[in-house]
Amino acid sequence: MACWLYEGLLLFSLMMVAVLLQSALALLLPALNHPAWLQASSLLLWGAYFVWFWQRGQTLPMKTWRIRILDPQGRPIGRARALSRYALSWVWGLPLLLQISPWHQPLAQLAVLQAGWVCIWALLTRFERHGQFWHDIWAGTRLVSAP
Repeated sequence: MACWLYEGLLLFSLMMVAVLLQSALALLLPALNHPAWLQASSLLLWGAYFVWFWQRGQTLPMKTWRIRILDPQGRPIGRARALSRYALSWVWGLPLLLQISPWHQPLAQLAVLQAGWVCIWALLTRFERHGQFWHDIWAGTRLVSAP
Protein backbone atom coordinates (compact mmCIF):
# COMPACT_ATOMS: atom_id res chain seq x y z
CA MET A 1 0.00 0.00 0.00
CA ALA A 2 2.89 2.36 0.74
CA CYS A 3 4.27 1.62 -2.72
CA TRP A 4 0.93 2.69 -4.24
CA LEU A 5 1.01 5.95 -2.30
CA TYR A 6 4.56 6.68 -3.46
CA GLU A 7 3.59 5.82 -7.05
CA GLY A 8 0.59 8.14 -6.70
CA LEU A 9 2.83 11.02 -5.68
CA LEU A 10 5.02 10.47 -8.75
CA LEU A 11 1.96 10.25 -11.00
CA PHE A 12 0.63 13.46 -9.45
CA SER A 13 3.84 15.24 -10.42
CA LEU A 14 3.57 13.81 -13.95
CA MET A 15 0.01 15.14 -14.10
CA MET A 16 1.22 18.58 -13.11
CA VAL A 17 3.64 18.51 -16.04
CA ALA A 18 0.88 17.29 -18.38
CA VAL A 19 -1.49 20.07 -17.27
CA LEU A 20 1.24 22.67 -17.63
CA LEU A 21 2.11 21.50 -21.15
CA GLN A 22 -1.52 21.27 -22.22
CA SER A 23 -2.26 24.72 -20.81
CA ALA A 24 0.71 26.20 -22.68
CA LEU A 25 -0.33 24.48 -25.92
CA ALA A 26 -3.94 25.57 -25.44
CA LEU A 27 -2.79 29.19 -25.45
CA LEU A 28 -1.28 28.64 -28.89
CA LEU A 29 -4.01 26.33 -30.21
CA PRO A 30 -7.35 26.99 -28.45
CA ALA A 31 -8.80 23.76 -29.91
CA LEU A 32 -6.56 21.83 -27.49
CA ASN A 33 -8.33 23.40 -24.52
CA HIS A 34 -10.61 20.41 -23.93
CA PRO A 35 -10.68 17.87 -21.08
CA ALA A 36 -10.52 14.97 -23.55
CA TRP A 37 -7.06 16.12 -24.69
CA LEU A 38 -5.83 16.20 -21.10
CA GLN A 39 -7.27 12.75 -20.41
CA ALA A 40 -5.70 11.29 -23.56
CA SER A 41 -2.31 12.87 -22.89
CA SER A 42 -2.42 11.68 -19.27
CA LEU A 43 -3.16 8.12 -20.35
CA LEU A 44 -0.25 8.24 -22.80
CA LEU A 45 2.10 9.87 -20.31
CA TRP A 46 1.29 7.35 -17.57
CA GLY A 47 1.61 4.52 -20.08
CA ALA A 48 5.02 5.74 -21.20
CA TYR A 49 6.13 6.07 -17.56
CA PHE A 50 5.06 2.56 -16.56
CA VAL A 51 6.14 0.79 -19.75
CA TRP A 52 9.56 2.48 -19.62
CA PHE A 53 10.26 1.51 -16.01
CA TRP A 54 8.62 -1.93 -16.07
CA GLN A 55 10.88 -2.90 -19.00
CA ARG A 56 13.78 -2.14 -16.70
CA GLY A 57 12.24 -4.22 -13.91
CA GLN A 58 11.14 -1.55 -11.42
CA THR A 59 9.66 1.88 -10.96
CA LEU A 60 11.25 4.10 -8.31
CA PRO A 61 8.67 3.09 -5.64
CA MET A 62 9.18 -0.57 -6.57
CA LYS A 63 12.93 -0.11 -5.98
CA THR A 64 12.25 1.49 -2.61
CA TRP A 65 10.09 -1.44 -1.48
CA ARG A 66 12.29 -4.02 -3.25
CA ILE A 67 9.68 -5.28 -5.70
CA ARG A 68 10.56 -6.47 -9.22
CA ILE A 69 8.34 -7.29 -12.15
CA LEU A 70 9.24 -10.41 -14.15
CA ASP A 71 7.79 -12.67 -16.82
CA PRO A 72 6.83 -16.29 -15.98
CA GLN A 73 10.39 -17.47 -16.74
CA GLY A 74 11.88 -14.99 -14.26
CA ARG A 75 13.24 -12.54 -16.86
CA PRO A 76 12.54 -8.80 -17.16
CA ILE A 77 9.46 -8.09 -19.22
CA GLY A 78 9.53 -6.65 -22.72
CA ARG A 79 7.74 -3.63 -24.12
CA ALA A 80 4.71 -5.58 -25.42
CA ARG A 81 4.15 -7.35 -22.10
CA ALA A 82 4.59 -4.08 -20.18
CA LEU A 83 2.07 -2.39 -22.47
CA SER A 84 -0.44 -5.21 -22.04
CA ARG A 85 0.03 -5.08 -18.25
CA TYR A 86 -0.58 -1.33 -18.32
CA ALA A 87 -3.78 -1.76 -20.35
CA LEU A 88 -5.02 -4.63 -18.17
CA SER A 89 -4.20 -2.76 -14.96
CA TRP A 90 -6.98 -0.30 -15.82
CA VAL A 91 -9.40 -2.98 -14.55
CA TRP A 92 -8.75 -1.30 -11.19
CA GLY A 93 -10.63 1.74 -12.44
CA LEU A 94 -13.69 0.11 -13.98
CA PRO A 95 -16.19 1.88 -11.67
CA LEU A 96 -14.78 5.21 -12.82
CA LEU A 97 -16.11 4.41 -16.29
CA LEU A 98 -19.57 4.96 -14.81
CA GLN A 99 -18.68 8.64 -14.78
CA ILE A 100 -18.76 8.73 -18.56
CA SER A 101 -21.76 6.42 -18.82
CA PRO A 102 -25.24 7.76 -19.56
CA TRP A 103 -26.25 7.20 -15.92
CA HIS A 104 -23.89 9.85 -14.43
CA GLN A 105 -23.46 8.68 -10.84
CA PRO A 106 -22.96 11.30 -8.08
CA LEU A 107 -19.33 11.74 -7.05
CA ALA A 108 -19.86 10.37 -3.52
CA GLN A 109 -21.51 7.24 -4.87
CA LEU A 110 -18.76 6.83 -7.44
CA ALA A 111 -16.10 7.12 -4.69
CA VAL A 112 -17.81 4.39 -2.66
CA LEU A 113 -18.08 2.14 -5.72
CA GLN A 114 -14.41 2.71 -6.57
CA ALA A 115 -13.23 2.03 -3.01
CA GLY A 116 -15.33 -1.13 -2.85
CA TRP A 117 -14.04 -2.34 -6.20
CA VAL A 118 -10.39 -1.78 -5.19
CA CYS A 119 -10.97 -3.77 -1.98
CA ILE A 120 -12.65 -6.61 -3.87
CA TRP A 121 -9.93 -6.63 -6.53
CA ALA A 122 -7.22 -6.73 -3.86
CA LEU A 123 -9.02 -9.49 -1.92
CA LEU A 124 -9.15 -11.62 -5.06
CA THR A 125 -5.40 -12.11 -4.71
CA ARG A 126 -6.16 -14.34 -1.71
CA PHE A 127 -7.83 -16.82 -4.06
CA GLU A 128 -4.91 -16.92 -6.48
CA ARG A 129 -2.30 -19.60 -5.79
CA HIS A 130 0.70 -17.22 -5.78
CA GLY A 131 -1.12 -14.15 -4.44
CA GLN A 132 -0.81 -12.27 -7.72
CA PHE A 133 -3.27 -9.71 -9.06
CA TRP A 134 -5.43 -10.91 -11.92
CA HIS A 135 -4.13 -8.29 -14.35
CA ASP A 136 -0.63 -9.71 -13.73
CA ILE A 137 -1.85 -13.22 -14.49
CA TRP A 138 -3.60 -12.07 -17.66
CA ALA A 139 -0.51 -10.13 -18.80
CA GLY A 140 1.88 -12.96 -17.94
CA THR A 141 3.80 -10.97 -15.35
CA ARG A 142 4.49 -11.41 -11.67
CA LEU A 143 5.71 -9.24 -8.84
CA VAL A 144 8.48 -10.71 -6.70
CA SER A 145 10.60 -9.53 -3.79
CA ALA A 146 13.94 -8.22 -4.97
CA PRO A 147 17.08 -8.92 -2.92
